[in-house]
Amino acid sequence: MLRHLSRGVTRGSPADGATHPTGAALAEDSSLVQGNRRAENGSTGAEGSVEQRSVGIDVMRGLCALLVVLHHIHLRFRLSHQDVREMLPRALDRVLFQTGYFSVITFFVISGFLITTLSLRRWGSLDRIDWRHFYRLRFARIAPCLLLLVALLCVLHWAKVPGFVIPPEHSTLGRAVLAALTFHVNWLEGRHGYLPGTWDILWSLSVEEVFYLVFPVACLLCRSPGGLLLPLLLLIVVAPFNRTALIGQEPWDDYAYLSCFDGVAFGCLTALLGARWRPGRVAARWLMAAGLSMVLLIVVFRSLVASLGLHDVGLGVTVLELGAASILMALSQGVGQRALMRGTGFIRMVGRSSYELYMTHMLIVLAPMPLIVAWQPGRPLIPFLYIAMLLLSVALGWLVHRFFSEPLNRALRTR
Repeated sequence: MLRHLSRGVTRGSPADGATHPTGAALAEDSSLVQGNRRAENGSTGAEGSVEQRSVGIDVMRGLCALLVVLHHIHLRFRLSHQDVREMLPRALDRVLFQTGYFSVITFFVISGFLITTLSLRRWGSLDRIDWRHFYRLRFARIAPCLLLLVALLCVLHWAKVPGFVIPPEHSTLGRAVLAALTFHVNWLEGRHGYLPGTWDILWSLSVEEVFYLVFPVACLLCRSPGGLLLPLLLLIVVAPFNRTALIGQEPWDDYAYLSCFDGVAFGCLTALLGARWRPGRVAARWLMAAGLSMVLLIVVFRSLVASLGLHDVGLGVTVLELGAASILMALSQGVGQRALMRGTGFIRMVGRSSYELYMTHMLIVLAPMPLIVAWQPGRPLIPFLYIAMLLLSVALGWLVHRFFSEPLNRALRTR
């Protein structure tokens, strides 16, 4: 798949309902309080003050979330045979509309960094992690929005709403529900084909949550941060080989656990390194410059990446992950935080509700498409439709976060 991405080609068909690449959410909060004060139960809620949050991480999450939504909007218009070719210069078109998968990979890195950092601050050391409390916190953050979405998708399937019905040759409704609640939607789609877009987004949530089912157990078994280094490094080494071995096995080539775990592992290692090493200001700035260079190489200079054959050997994603990890390390040292406070309020708001935006945005993207297909709007109107769908998606995600997910998250954490 990534070889196609490097050439600007997007796969999928109207029949399979695919929205690849997709973005299940980063559900962790970025309330990384400066200093050595441990995070108490409930203190990582998304309503913390700006001073308690990492501005840079909220900006990263917000940008990635917007890019995923834009990708899905653009892809849905293309699959519906709307004339959206060359609306923008080719390079800008690739960055805005074909960066969804790269954004999800970046989310994996951020997720591993946040979970490890918050765990260190909560328990002091990973070998003292309280696995019951860890799982309870994950359930409180993940379950409310996930259960709401699955319930709504069941109703839409039963009502036979166009775009929301699961093809019987791919799965039954019960099988899809089981996959969503036991975090193997990626495996189900890898075996039987794409589910509708509203289900397909759950592939990356499956990757993350399977990692975090194992994470506290691995921390306790390894008995020290040093002991955890080997399995994390092993995941990073194995991933490029796994991606290369699965090239062409759509969608399992991009959705496989071992093809994606390395992103979370990079984030975990970055947090562990940051807990032991404090680079100076100059070194932190060099880390930021190096990280941005690697990210821009993969996201912007795709022809160069293709000529180097990085995706052909599974290393394109690795370079992106290393770049994101370098940026996170620099941000954790305060580099760029003050500058990113200026003019980024909307993006940071999106970042704070990114999980809910991911989980609900395909409802906004898919619902109006039959009407748009029947209407056949002219090219001058399409950019306005893109903007309207993007803003409605952001609004829905914020509402679900503000009035449903976060209140339940807090209530479940404090029980």
